Amino acid sequence: MAKWGEGDPRWIVEERPDATNVNNWHWTEKNATPWSKDKLKSLLDGFVISEAGLECTITKIDKLDGEATANNRKGKLIFFYEWNIVLLWKGRFNDEEVTGKVTIPNLSEENDVNEVELTVTLDSSNPASEKMKLFMYNVGREKLRNQLGTYIRELKADFAKGLILPKKDEVNGTESVPQKNDKETVFASGFNKKKIDLETVTSTNDPTKKAAGVKLDLKTLKMTEKFQCRSNELFDALTREDMVTAFTRGHVKHELFKGGDFVYFGGNVSGKFEEIVPNKKIVQTWRYKEWPSGHYSSVTMELEEEEDHTILKVIQSMIPAAEFDRTAQNWKRYYWDSIRTAFGFGSFLY
Repeated sequence: MAKWGEGDPRWIVEERPDATNVNNWHWTEKNATPWSKDKLKSLLDGFVISEAGLECTITKIDKLDGEATANNRKGKLIFFYEWNIVLLWKGRFNDEEVTGKVTIPNLSEENDVNEVELTVTLDSSNPASEKMKLFMYNVGREKLRNQLGTYIRELKADFAKGLILPKKDEVNGTESVPQKNDKETVFASGFNKKKIDLETVTSTNDPTKKAAGVKLDLKTLKMTEKFQCRSNELFDALTREDMVTAFTRGHVKHELFKGGDFVYFGGNVSGKFEEIVPNKKIVQTWRYKEWPSGHYSSVTMELEEEEDHTILKVIQSMIPAAEFDRTAQNWKRYYWDSIRTAFGFGSFLY
Protein backbone atom coordinates (compact mmCIF):
# COMPACT_ATOMS: atom_id res chain seq x y z
CA MET A 1 0.00 0.00 0.00
CA ALA A 2 1.42 3.39 -0.98
CA LYS A 3 2.01 5.52 2.11
CA TRP A 4 -0.14 8.58 2.65
CA GLY A 5 1.35 11.67 1.04
CA GLU A 6 3.46 9.79 -1.52
CA GLY A 7 1.08 10.54 -4.40
CA ASP A 8 2.32 12.86 -7.13
CA PRO A 9 0.78 16.33 -6.50
CA ARG A 10 0.31 16.85 -10.22
CA TRP A 11 -2.63 14.45 -10.35
CA ILE A 12 -4.15 15.21 -6.93
CA VAL A 13 -6.87 17.84 -6.56
CA GLU A 14 -7.32 18.91 -2.94
CA GLU A 15 -10.29 20.50 -1.20
CA ARG A 16 -11.84 22.33 -4.13
CA PRO A 17 -14.71 24.63 -3.07
CA ASP A 18 -16.78 24.22 -6.25
CA ALA A 19 -19.00 21.20 -5.46
CA THR A 20 -16.19 18.73 -6.02
CA ASN A 21 -17.19 15.09 -6.46
CA VAL A 22 -20.84 15.65 -7.35
CA ASN A 23 -22.82 12.40 -7.08
CA ASN A 24 -19.77 10.74 -5.45
CA TRP A 25 -18.32 9.94 -8.88
CA HIS A 26 -14.61 10.45 -8.24
CA TRP A 27 -12.32 8.32 -6.12
CA THR A 28 -12.14 10.08 -2.73
CA GLU A 29 -9.56 9.06 -0.14
CA LYS A 30 -9.07 10.05 3.50
CA ASN A 31 -6.06 9.29 5.65
CA ALA A 32 -7.19 7.15 8.60
CA THR A 33 -3.73 6.33 9.95
CA PRO A 34 -3.45 8.82 12.87
CA TRP A 35 -7.03 8.06 13.96
CA SER A 36 -6.32 4.32 13.74
CA LYS A 37 -3.19 4.52 15.87
CA ASP A 38 -5.03 6.41 18.59
CA LYS A 39 -7.99 4.00 18.45
CA LEU A 40 -5.83 0.86 18.57
CA LYS A 41 -3.84 2.27 21.50
CA SER A 42 -7.04 3.03 23.41
CA LEU A 43 -8.44 -0.46 22.73
CA LEU A 44 -5.29 -2.48 23.43
CA ASP A 45 -3.00 -0.63 25.85
CA GLY A 46 -3.92 -1.67 29.40
CA PHE A 47 -6.59 -4.11 28.19
CA VAL A 48 -7.42 -6.67 30.90
CA ILE A 49 -8.24 -10.29 30.02
CA SER A 50 -9.88 -12.22 32.84
CA GLU A 51 -11.87 -15.43 33.13
CA ALA A 52 -12.22 -18.32 35.59
CA GLY A 53 -10.00 -16.69 38.20
CA LEU A 54 -7.11 -15.99 35.81
CA GLU A 55 -6.12 -12.54 34.58
CA CYS A 56 -3.62 -11.04 32.14
CA THR A 57 -3.02 -7.41 31.21
CA ILE A 58 -1.60 -5.84 28.06
CA THR A 59 1.18 -3.73 29.57
CA LYS A 60 2.58 -2.09 26.45
CA ILE A 61 2.14 -1.78 22.71
CA ASP A 62 5.68 -2.66 21.68
CA LYS A 63 5.06 -2.21 17.94
CA LEU A 64 2.32 -0.53 15.92
CA ASP A 65 3.36 -0.27 12.28
CA GLY A 66 1.01 0.24 9.37
CA GLU A 67 -1.53 2.56 7.80
CA ALA A 68 -5.20 2.91 6.97
CA THR A 69 -7.26 4.78 4.40
CA ALA A 70 -10.97 5.20 3.79
CA ASN A 71 -12.18 5.53 0.21
CA ASN A 72 -15.35 6.35 -1.68
CA ARG A 73 -15.90 5.45 -5.32
CA LYS A 74 -19.33 6.11 -6.90
CA GLY A 75 -20.92 6.02 -3.47
CA LYS A 76 -19.23 2.74 -2.49
CA LEU A 77 -17.10 2.81 0.66
CA ILE A 78 -13.84 0.86 0.54
CA PHE A 79 -11.40 0.62 3.45
CA PHE A 80 -7.72 -0.31 3.30
CA TYR A 81 -5.82 -1.04 6.50
CA GLU A 82 -2.71 -3.04 7.23
CA TRP A 83 -1.14 -3.31 10.69
CA ASN A 84 1.75 -5.19 12.27
CA ILE A 85 1.27 -5.15 16.05
CA VAL A 86 3.29 -6.55 18.96
CA LEU A 87 1.79 -6.46 22.46
CA LEU A 88 3.53 -7.12 25.78
CA TRP A 89 1.46 -8.85 28.45
CA LYS A 90 1.80 -10.04 32.02
CA GLY A 91 -0.16 -12.28 34.34
CA ARG A 92 0.20 -14.10 37.63
CA PHE A 93 -0.27 -17.75 38.58
CA ASN A 94 0.41 -19.19 42.04
CA ASP A 95 1.99 -15.87 43.07
CA GLU A 96 4.46 -16.10 40.20
CA GLU A 97 4.53 -13.33 37.58
CA VAL A 98 4.51 -14.41 33.94
CA THR A 99 5.34 -12.15 30.98
CA GLY A 100 5.21 -12.61 27.23
CA LYS A 101 4.19 -11.20 23.86
CA VAL A 102 1.27 -11.37 21.46
CA THR A 103 2.25 -10.81 17.82
CA ILE A 104 -0.35 -9.77 15.23
CA PRO A 105 1.61 -9.71 11.94
CA ASN A 106 -1.18 -8.88 9.49
CA LEU A 107 -4.37 -7.15 10.55
CA SER A 108 -5.80 -6.15 7.16
CA GLU A 109 -8.98 -5.93 5.14
CA GLU A 110 -7.93 -9.10 3.29
CA ASN A 111 -8.78 -11.28 6.31
CA ASP A 112 -11.87 -11.62 8.45
CA VAL A 113 -11.08 -10.57 12.01
CA ASN A 114 -11.76 -14.13 13.19
CA GLU A 115 -9.01 -15.33 10.86
CA VAL A 116 -6.37 -12.81 11.95
CA GLU A 117 -3.27 -14.58 13.22
CA LEU A 118 -2.28 -13.95 16.84
CA THR A 119 0.86 -15.67 18.14
CA VAL A 120 1.41 -16.02 21.90
CA THR A 121 4.97 -16.38 23.24
CA LEU A 122 6.61 -16.43 26.68
CA ASP A 123 9.66 -14.65 28.04
CA SER A 124 10.54 -17.72 30.12
CA SER A 125 9.26 -21.29 30.36
CA ASN A 126 8.10 -22.97 33.57
CA PRO A 127 4.87 -24.59 34.81
CA ALA A 128 3.29 -21.26 35.78
CA SER A 129 4.14 -19.58 32.46
CA GLU A 130 2.87 -22.55 30.44
CA LYS A 131 -0.45 -22.31 32.30
CA MET A 132 -0.77 -18.61 31.48
CA LYS A 133 0.28 -19.15 27.90
CA LEU A 134 -2.53 -21.68 27.49
CA PHE A 135 -4.93 -19.14 29.02
CA MET A 136 -3.79 -16.42 26.61
CA TYR A 137 -4.05 -18.82 23.68
CA ASN A 138 -7.56 -20.06 24.48
CA VAL A 139 -9.11 -16.94 26.05
CA GLY A 140 -6.82 -13.99 25.40
CA ARG A 141 -6.69 -14.34 21.62
CA GLU A 142 -10.49 -14.33 21.34
CA LYS A 143 -10.88 -11.25 23.54
CA LEU A 144 -8.15 -9.43 21.61
CA ARG A 145 -9.88 -10.29 18.34
CA ASN A 146 -13.02 -8.68 19.77
CA GLN A 147 -11.02 -5.49 20.37
CA LEU A 148 -9.69 -5.59 16.82
CA GLY A 149 -13.24 -6.07 15.56
CA THR A 150 -14.28 -2.95 17.49
CA TYR A 151 -11.49 -1.00 15.76
CA ILE A 152 -12.69 -2.13 12.31
CA ARG A 153 -16.35 -1.31 13.04
CA GLU A 154 -15.54 2.14 14.42
CA LEU A 155 -13.15 2.88 11.55
CA LYS A 156 -15.93 2.23 9.05
CA ALA A 157 -18.56 4.08 11.07
CA ASP A 158 -16.47 7.20 11.74
CA PHE A 159 -15.03 7.62 8.26
CA ALA A 160 -18.29 6.84 6.44
CA LYS A 161 -19.70 10.13 7.75
CA GLY A 162 -17.49 12.41 5.68
CA LEU A 163 -17.01 10.34 2.54
CA ILE A 164 -20.52 9.98 1.11
CA LEU A 165 -21.34 13.45 -0.11
CA PRO A 166 -24.85 14.81 -0.89
CA LYS A 167 -26.00 14.31 -4.47
CA LYS A 168 -27.37 16.99 -6.74
CA ASP A 169 -30.94 18.08 -5.92
CA GLU A 170 -30.82 15.92 -2.79
CA VAL A 171 -31.39 18.73 -0.26
CA ASN A 172 -34.68 20.64 -0.60
CA GLY A 173 -34.64 20.14 -4.35
CA THR A 174 -31.54 22.28 -4.86
CA GLU A 175 -27.97 21.38 -5.61
CA SER A 176 -26.00 20.93 -2.41
CA VAL A 177 -22.38 21.91 -1.95
CA PRO A 178 -20.39 19.35 0.05
CA GLN A 179 -18.52 20.61 3.07
CA LYS A 180 -14.75 20.37 3.20
CA ASN A 181 -13.39 17.44 5.15
CA ASP A 182 -10.07 17.37 6.96
CA LYS A 183 -7.27 15.94 4.86
CA GLU A 184 -9.63 14.88 2.07
CA THR A 185 -8.16 14.21 -1.34
CA VAL A 186 -10.15 13.73 -4.55
CA PHE A 187 -8.61 11.86 -7.45
CA ALA A 188 -10.06 13.55 -10.53
CA SER A 189 -11.39 11.54 -13.44
CA GLY A 190 -9.83 11.60 -16.90
CA PHE A 191 -6.26 11.12 -17.98
CA ASN A 192 -3.35 13.30 -17.00
CA LYS A 193 -1.22 14.12 -20.00
CA LYS A 194 1.66 15.58 -17.98
CA LYS A 195 4.84 13.60 -17.98
CA ILE A 196 5.88 11.94 -14.75
CA ASP A 197 9.62 11.68 -14.51
CA LEU A 198 10.09 7.99 -13.81
CA GLU A 199 13.04 5.96 -14.98
CA THR A 200 12.12 3.81 -17.98
CA VAL A 201 14.04 1.20 -19.89
CA THR A 202 15.62 2.73 -22.98
CA SER A 203 15.41 -0.14 -25.42
CA THR A 204 13.34 -1.31 -28.34
CA ASN A 205 9.66 -1.88 -27.59
CA ASP A 206 9.17 -4.28 -30.46
CA PRO A 207 8.23 -7.63 -28.83
CA THR A 208 9.46 -9.54 -31.89
CA LYS A 209 13.05 -8.33 -31.39
CA LYS A 210 15.23 -9.94 -28.75
CA ALA A 211 18.27 -8.35 -27.20
CA ALA A 212 21.27 -8.78 -29.46
CA GLY A 213 23.35 -11.82 -28.65
CA VAL A 214 20.88 -13.18 -26.07
CA LYS A 215 18.92 -16.37 -26.82
CA LEU A 216 15.94 -16.75 -24.53
CA ASP A 217 13.70 -19.71 -23.81
CA LEU A 218 10.24 -18.15 -24.12
CA LYS A 219 6.80 -19.25 -22.96
CA THR A 220 3.18 -18.10 -23.39
CA LEU A 221 0.83 -17.51 -20.46
CA LYS A 222 -2.95 -17.79 -20.83
CA MET A 223 -5.32 -16.61 -18.08
CA THR A 224 -9.09 -16.40 -17.72
CA GLU A 225 -10.56 -14.38 -14.86
CA LYS A 226 -14.17 -13.58 -13.92
CA PHE A 227 -15.25 -10.33 -12.28
CA GLN A 228 -18.64 -9.44 -10.88
CA CYS A 229 -19.02 -6.16 -12.76
CA ARG A 230 -19.85 -4.86 -16.21
CA SER A 231 -17.23 -4.79 -18.94
CA ASN A 232 -17.03 -0.99 -18.97
CA GLU A 233 -16.30 -0.99 -15.22
CA LEU A 234 -13.46 -3.51 -15.62
CA PHE A 235 -12.13 -1.61 -18.64
CA ASP A 236 -12.10 1.56 -16.54
CA ALA A 237 -10.19 -0.23 -13.76
CA LEU A 238 -7.52 -1.24 -16.30
CA THR A 239 -7.30 2.08 -18.11
CA ARG A 240 -8.37 5.04 -15.95
CA GLU A 241 -5.34 6.61 -14.33
CA ASP A 242 -7.07 7.22 -11.00
CA MET A 243 -8.31 3.63 -10.82
CA VAL A 244 -4.96 2.13 -11.88
CA THR A 245 -3.38 4.25 -9.17
CA ALA A 246 -5.86 2.82 -6.67
CA PHE A 247 -5.28 -0.88 -7.34
CA THR A 248 -1.50 -0.59 -7.84
CA ARG A 249 -1.35 1.52 -4.65
CA GLY A 250 1.21 3.97 -5.91
CA HIS A 251 1.57 6.75 -8.47
CA VAL A 252 1.84 5.69 -12.11
CA LYS A 253 2.83 6.95 -15.51
CA HIS A 254 -0.16 6.27 -17.75
CA GLU A 255 -0.79 7.55 -21.29
CA LEU A 256 -3.93 5.94 -22.71
CA PHE A 257 -3.44 6.25 -26.45
CA LYS A 258 -1.75 4.12 -29.09
CA GLY A 259 1.99 4.34 -28.51
CA GLY A 260 1.48 5.83 -25.04
CA ASP A 261 3.80 4.72 -22.23
CA PHE A 262 2.84 3.18 -18.91
CA VAL A 263 5.03 2.62 -15.85
CA TYR A 264 3.58 0.85 -12.78
CA PHE A 265 4.79 -0.44 -9.41
CA GLY A 266 7.65 1.99 -9.00
CA GLY A 267 9.12 1.21 -12.42
CA ASN A 268 9.09 -2.58 -12.03
CA VAL A 269 6.56 -2.93 -14.87
CA SER A 270 6.61 -0.77 -18.02
CA GLY A 271 5.56 -0.81 -21.65
CA LYS A 272 3.35 0.80 -24.29
CA PHE A 273 -0.28 0.68 -25.36
CA GLU A 274 -0.48 -0.81 -28.85
CA GLU A 275 -4.26 -1.17 -29.33
CA ILE A 276 -7.26 0.09 -27.36
CA VAL A 277 -10.86 -0.93 -28.12
CA PRO A 278 -13.10 0.63 -25.43
CA ASN A 279 -14.70 -1.97 -23.14
CA LYS A 280 -13.46 -4.78 -25.42
CA LYS A 281 -9.71 -5.10 -25.89
CA ILE A 282 -6.30 -3.82 -24.73
CA VAL A 283 -2.98 -4.77 -26.34
CA GLN A 284 0.33 -3.82 -24.71
CA THR A 285 4.04 -4.42 -24.97
CA TRP A 286 5.02 -5.28 -21.40
CA ARG A 287 8.20 -6.02 -19.48
CA TYR A 288 9.68 -6.44 -16.04
CA LYS A 289 12.55 -4.13 -15.17
CA GLU A 290 14.76 -7.17 -14.49
CA TRP A 291 14.27 -8.71 -17.94
CA PRO A 292 17.14 -8.60 -20.44
CA SER A 293 17.53 -5.15 -21.95
CA GLY A 294 15.34 -4.69 -25.01
CA HIS A 295 13.09 -7.69 -24.38
CA TYR A 296 9.33 -7.11 -24.22
CA SER A 297 6.44 -9.53 -24.05
CA SER A 298 3.10 -8.96 -25.76
CA VAL A 299 -0.07 -8.81 -23.63
CA THR A 300 -3.58 -9.03 -25.09
CA MET A 301 -6.60 -8.55 -22.82
CA GLU A 302 -10.10 -9.26 -24.14
CA LEU A 303 -13.27 -8.49 -22.16
CA GLU A 304 -16.54 -10.38 -22.66
CA GLU A 305 -19.60 -9.24 -20.74
CA GLU A 306 -21.96 -12.02 -19.65
CA GLU A 307 -25.37 -11.72 -18.01
CA ASP A 308 -24.08 -11.35 -14.45
CA HIS A 309 -20.30 -11.00 -14.79
CA THR A 310 -17.45 -10.12 -17.12
CA ILE A 311 -14.85 -12.58 -18.41
CA LEU A 312 -11.31 -11.34 -18.93
CA LYS A 313 -9.10 -13.42 -21.22
CA VAL A 314 -5.39 -12.63 -21.18
CA ILE A 315 -2.63 -13.98 -23.40
CA GLN A 316 0.95 -12.96 -22.69
CA SER A 317 3.53 -14.26 -25.15
CA MET A 318 7.33 -14.18 -25.13
CA ILE A 319 7.81 -14.48 -21.37
CA PRO A 320 11.33 -15.64 -20.40
CA ALA A 321 10.85 -19.18 -19.13
CA ALA A 322 12.75 -18.47 -15.92
CA GLU A 323 10.22 -15.72 -15.14
CA PHE A 324 7.06 -17.60 -16.12
CA ASP A 325 5.85 -18.75 -12.68
CA ARG A 326 6.63 -15.42 -11.00
CA THR A 327 4.85 -13.54 -13.77
CA ALA A 328 1.71 -15.70 -13.46
CA GLN A 329 1.64 -15.31 -9.67
CA ASN A 330 2.15 -11.56 -9.81
CA TRP A 331 -0.66 -11.02 -12.33
CA LYS A 332 -3.01 -12.79 -9.92
CA ARG A 333 -1.78 -11.05 -6.77
CA TYR A 334 -1.04 -7.51 -7.93
CA TYR A 335 -3.58 -7.15 -10.74
CA TRP A 336 -6.63 -9.43 -10.43
CA ASP A 337 -6.89 -9.87 -6.64
CA SER A 338 -5.99 -6.22 -6.07
CA ILE A 339 -8.66 -5.04 -8.54
CA ARG A 340 -11.29 -7.17 -6.80
CA THR A 341 -10.30 -5.81 -3.41
CA ALA A 342 -10.02 -2.17 -4.47
CA PHE A 343 -13.30 -1.90 -6.37
CA GLY A 344 -15.47 -4.62 -4.85
CA PHE A 345 -15.74 -6.63 -8.06
CA GLY A 346 -15.73 -9.86 -6.06
CA SER A 347 -14.43 -13.34 -6.74
CA PHE A 348 -16.66 -15.43 -8.96
CA LEU A 349 -17.26 -18.95 -7.70
CA TYR A 350 -16.08 -21.46 -10.26
